[in-house]
Amino acid sequence: MAAAAPIRRVTARSFRIPTDAPEADGTIAWDATTLVLVEVAAGGATGLGYSYADAAAAEIVTDVLAGKIKEQDAFDIPKLWLAMVRAVRNIGWRGVAACAISAVDVALWDLKARLLDVPLVALLGGERDAVPIYGSGGFTSYSVAQLQKQLSGWVERDGCGFVKMKIGSAPENDLPRVQAARDAIGKAELFVDANGAYDRKQALAFAEKFAALGVTWFEEPVSSDDLEGLRLMRERAPACMEIAAGEYGYEQFYFRRMLEAQAVDVLQADATRCGGYTGFLKAAALADAWGMPLSAHTAPALHLPVCCAAPRLRNIEWFHDHARIEHLVFDGAPHPRDGAIRPDRSRPGHGLEFKDQDAARLAA
Repeated sequence: MAAAAPIRRVTARSFRIPTDAPEADGTIAWDATTLVLVEVAAGGATGLGYSYADAAAAEIVTDVLAGKIKEQDAFDIPKLWLAMVRAVRNIGWRGVAACAISAVDVALWDLKARLLDVPLVALLGGERDAVPIYGSGGFTSYSVAQLQKQLSGWVERDGCGFVKMKIGSAPENDLPRVQAARDAIGKAELFVDANGAYDRKQALAFAEKFAALGVTWFEEPVSSDDLEGLRLMRERAPACMEIAAGEYGYEQFYFRRMLEAQAVDVLQADATRCGGYTGFLKAAALADAWGMPLSAHTAPALHLPVCCAAPRLRNIEWFHDHARIEHLVFDGAPHPRDGAIRPDRSRPGHGLEFKDQDAARLAA
């Protein structure tokens, strides 16, 4: 049987976007973010996908993945997804290869919606018309004044009821910085993210002190690979505080192990890492089966349509770095209103168009 829309072209490019100020969390610091852009063409339409990953992901797309999906039917996304996973078996599915697959998968879903001339949120089947966001940044490299200005801006300007800050680079400074954040945001809920910087006992001690300052979400208090440590935190942390992790899950087995270990109160997943929209929906199905809230990690413009469809979706992370990049290089990136973002149903696909001229100077 002939393919309904044979894939004719698969391309990948990388772009290095400097940060607008030095950024650091509990374990690393960075001054630029690399975006890997993928385009897949079939039937007179072109789908667009991307990941935040190393430039090596673009090479995997062009050298390994493209040959597995070219001339295949663009509508057969599950089949193409599995073919890509199998293609990277011997170079390692997890990590940069998963990011490459993620970018292609997002492009395939966008392409399918564009071929049908419908918004992706309609193709996926929307469960909600808007998705709550939480403002996220508060890097440990920021001064207290920068921290307060950024967090209060999300509350006052964008109506966010939740904001998150980084901790862990210098634990001796964490409590006064959290107090400063609390002073700046009023009644909004405060989240903290240690990026696995603490050990178990240290994290437990801080959990009690953070709870006294009104912190309601403690993300990666210990390494996300330390499932026993996360479960200890979940069982011993104050009842008002949720433990969140999962952003480094590259495949569905990771999320299943995290849920089986009863390691989190909120499961996080990142479609730029976990196999695109296909992988994100697998994570969403697991969270639903376990009765667990799901949170989308960063890349808010990319996550918006799939988060409208995901059951038990709690929120999307409005990550300063990625929200800034998405408005810089894409036309159609969402703007927060009343603490939420909404899909543009007047645009086909996920609604994003790459600004080639604006991004040309950023090519890696």
